[in-house]
Amino acid sequence: MHDLFVRLARGASTLVAHPLAFAGALLAVILWAAAGPAFHYSATWQLVINTGTTILTFLMVFLLQNMQNRDSRAMQVKLDELLRAVHGARTELVDLENVTEAELARYCEEFKTLHLRYAKILAKRGGTIKAQAETAVLEDRAPAGPKPSARKPSARP
Repeated sequence: MHDLFVRLARGASTLVAHPLAFAGALLAVILWAAAGPAFHYSATWQLVINTGTTILTFLMVFLLQNMQNRDSRAMQVKLDELLRAVHGARTELVDLENVTEAELARYCEEFKTLHLRYAKILAKRGGTIKAQAETAVLEDRAPAGPKPSARKPSARP
């Protein structure tokens, strides 16, 4: 049953994302509006479009949410694999989407601090993130010695 739903959700998301689906919906609305005078703009005439759009919206929420959740899980697995494979990466960040809100807030604060630190260093080199660098509270902890080369790293083949 689950596989059938996944196939249905994938097919529906592909179908409704197609430009012809938009054209079909637009045509349906135009036909409905054109039929207004023939039905004297009655409550039944209005009910047709309201009911149709409500039912379609209700069903599409479930199908599209399923696809979004599936894509999100696939992306998390890919990121987890990168964390596992990259030497020096902190594997504690694997499965980060399942930590408590307090733990997630701690990681967000840690990376915000790192960002501000690097923005401050970049600003000292004449970078363009000066507004964020001015709010950095950490001192420059860059190792003493010559400044890194300003040349761009070569592209990897």
